[in-house]
Amino acid sequence: MSNSDWTDRIVGARMKVDQEFSERVQASEFSSQEWGMIMTAVELEIENPEDPENARVVANTDNVPQVMPALDDVRSQMGAMGGAPSGSSESGGGIVSALKGLFGMDGGGGGDQERLDAAEALADEYAERLQSHLESKHQWETACSAAARGAE
Repeated sequence: MSNSDWTDRIVGARMKVDQEFSERVQASEFSSQEWGMIMTAVELEIENPEDPENARVVANTDNVPQVMPALDDVRSQMGAMGGAPSGSSESGGGIVSALKGLFGMDGGGGGDQERLDAAEALADEYAERLQSHLESKHQWETACSAAARGAE
């Protein structure tokens, strides 16, 4: 499916949802910079666009694992500067923690999967909000129609 047709038509809606969703991101474990990186890897798609009543926006997160190392870099840089990402429950650690993480000595492993799961769940929530917004603004059928044409 060509995402550009239908996503090009909803740029204004995306901007509005992005603004509204920023509060949700602040309450998450991700900083706004990390969330931006996650969303560059997410592809929004409409499943079953030919049937608007049963269609839905889904977040294809297949590429998110590829940006996780970059998220680690952002988090390490923030920790080295004495700050922690918004909503993070991790304690400081600073440069030592960043270096341990860089060399795989942070004792973790399970945390990466948890962060990946959290990123995917947040992307799914974003997709749901985007669809709700499109429906409330009577743009859903137009988006579905454009997505169906792109799928042909």
